[in-house]
Amino acid sequence: MKILPNLLDIPKTAEGIQPAIGVTLGNFDGVHLGHRDLLKKIKSDCLKNNLLFVVVTFVPHPQKILQPDKERFLINSYEQRRDLLSEIGVDVLVELNFTRDFSTLKAEEFLNKYLVSYPELKKLYLGYDFAFGANKEGDFDLVRNVCQPLDIEIEIQPKFEHEGIVVSSSLIRNLLLSGNIDEVEKILDRPFHLEGVVVKGEGRGKKIGFPTANIHASPDLIIPQKGVYVTRTIYKGMTYQSVTNVGNNPTFKDSDQLSIETNLFDFDSDIYGEVLNIQFLKKIRDERKFSTVNALIDQIKSDIQTARDYLREI
Repeated sequence: MKILPNLLDIPKTAEGIQPAIGVTLGNFDGVHLGHRDLLKKIKSDCLKNNLLFVVVTFVPHPQKILQPDKERFLINSYEQRRDLLSEIGVDVLVELNFTRDFSTLKAEEFLNKYLVSYPELKKLYLGYDFAFGANKEGDFDLVRNVCQPLDIEIEIQPKFEHEGIVVSSSLIRNLLLSGNIDEVEKILDRPFHLEGVVVKGEGRGKKIGFPTANIHASPDLIIPQKGVYVTRTIYKGMTYQSVTNVGNNPTFKDSDQLSIETNLFDFDSDIYGEVLNIQFLKKIRDERKFSTVNALIDQIKSDIQTARDYLREI
């Protein structure tokens, strides 16, 4: 998959011809079941019509610019999104630089400058609820009026439902914030992943016999509801069973700062500064304050056993 900043950067063929393309556009945060269903159908249609399959998206996510104070909303990092789109079979990913000025573009300006300016755009695939441009003014009638004179075919994709519910990135965010990891996995068709760098913590886990890796995740990435989770942790291509606590360590301190601490089973290495990818599989319990450290230790032992039993069964 090629990653480019503009449709016009798509390289010409060996014969010096601009390839014919089919394009869809969107944020595709999460690349969930609905996205995957849509993208696979478009891929199939592009193959049938001998078109390069192009996805046009935005970096950073528009929310980052339009609501700069809003943190922790991305389901995937941009790198994870690239990997997932590549796996589906996208030929070219165009990542448009989303800025405040960009956000003020009228829908017709956006179409003319960033889409139909590519002379070999043959087909435009749009989601059932698509809207773009300043104030979301870009609707089907506008797109049709711009594209029909240029012989660009438009295809509206139907909405996708899972067990009677319309799948969306907003739904997944709400499920994560309520700790409903099981349902998130069904809708993503894979475990929820959270990537971060191991940073130095207070060292309390090691002192009580359960060393943890303290994870610093990008402030843009959503974090599941506070609690203790069965997880798998990927480090340098190796997968380790683990249990992860998301919370404020209320037994030891009273703090508003959220921490992510992962205990990797049967692992004893110094990994400060390393990147870990945590797969959340199941919530064990809510985080709570214990009256004594010994009570906390007993609970951690129970959590680890619960995690081992669960991981043995799946």
